[in-house]
Amino acid sequence: MNLKLVYVSVLMFGVAGLLLFMYLQAWIEEQYTESGEKLHQQAIHQVFRVISTEELERITKTWITAEHLGISNKALKDSTHSQEDGSPFLGMPASLIPGLSEEPQKITLLLQPLKQVVVPPAMNKTFISDNSWKTMGETQEKRKSFLQNFCRKHVVSENRPQIHLVRMVSRIYVEDKHKLLYCEVPKAGCSNWKRVLIVLSGLAKSAANITHNAVHYGKHLKKLDSYDLKGIHMRLKTYTKVIFVRDPMERLVSAFRDKFEHPNSYYHPVFGKAIIKKYRLNAGREALTAGSGVTFKEFVKYLLDSHRPVGMDTHWEQINKLCYPCFINYDFIGKFETLEEDANYFLRLIGAPEGLVFPNFKDRHATDKRTNSEVVQQYLAEIPDKERQQTYDFYYLDYLMFNYTVPYAQP
Repeated sequence: MNLKLVYVSVLMFGVAGLLLFMYLQAWIEEQYTESGEKLHQQAIHQVFRVISTEELERITKTWITAEHLGISNKALKDSTHSQEDGSPFLGMPASLIPGLSEEPQKITLLLQPLKQVVVPPAMNKTFISDNSWKTMGETQEKRKSFLQNFCRKHVVSENRPQIHLVRMVSRIYVEDKHKLLYCEVPKAGCSNWKRVLIVLSGLAKSAANITHNAVHYGKHLKKLDSYDLKGIHMRLKTYTKVIFVRDPMERLVSAFRDKFEHPNSYYHPVFGKAIIKKYRLNAGREALTAGSGVTFKEFVKYLLDSHRPVGMDTHWEQINKLCYPCFINYDFIGKFETLEEDANYFLRLIGAPEGLVFPNFKDRHATDKRTNSEVVQQYLAEIPDKERQQTYDFYYLDYLMFNYTVPYAQP
């Protein structure tokens, strides 16, 4: 027998055995890791159980008047519960806190590695020396108190389908330098807010030089869902959380004007073509091909259709489904109607550089008239009273949460 052949055969057998051992070891470790991650994810799902999209729509359709709510607007405004224990989630009674229903001890043990020390938000009123800001602070307290009281009384989370925490924070941008979390609400000053975040992070000296494409398509800002679960928890508990909102009808009309009344390489072929095809009788070939020329009436039909030909978009999605304001405890609630005043007050609160002020320029279509109540009425006049009322109802929860006056169609 050839000794050299025997030696080579033994060597090859040994190498094959070693490779097999390494593969089995890696497979076992992978299975162990996956099982651990699944257990962890199940725990998170249980703890962060929130109200479902379908349930919000059901509630919205039944809350047509204050009488249906069983409470008056005045009673909502006069309620004075305060925020509890610095939690990043609203200080609700234990029975209303997401997921703290069954087996709390087991869940607590599973989540022990994620526990963080609660640190007060970074807002510091000592930065504000001018007494003229006093009323701004009072307004903030009223807005937060109103939202918290509304959520305690009318939004419960027991026995609801689950929404994962990562999805809940998917619209939140992170600015680590000033420990800031900003939930993006499109058509409520979000472009300029993202410019401000870029300046705060030190990536630009001035908001004026940051282009629209750099704001929305650049990789300058991180979202909260890009962090691991421990990083998400830590930032939710210790960072200052801010949201800016807008009257729902103004926001809706502004979105329509921006996306459908100007050339757009995404919204026309994706949304426009589908809307025209389903809601326009005898649509011409050119309109079906380009998707341009969608009317506001057609757009509203799409919005109210439970079987939409294309899905929702963040530009006209309800704020309560973008930022979950009844489950994430925002430290500052700004409004588009007082955008510059609110934003500059907030920048002073967080100790922003003294020269930084909120930009007041229009991001795009600068020659267009800004969408205000007068413009909104012109668009709403194009749709029948019934559909107008259904549109109000579609955003009813947003109206209530942020204390906007709910309009009604004329009988």
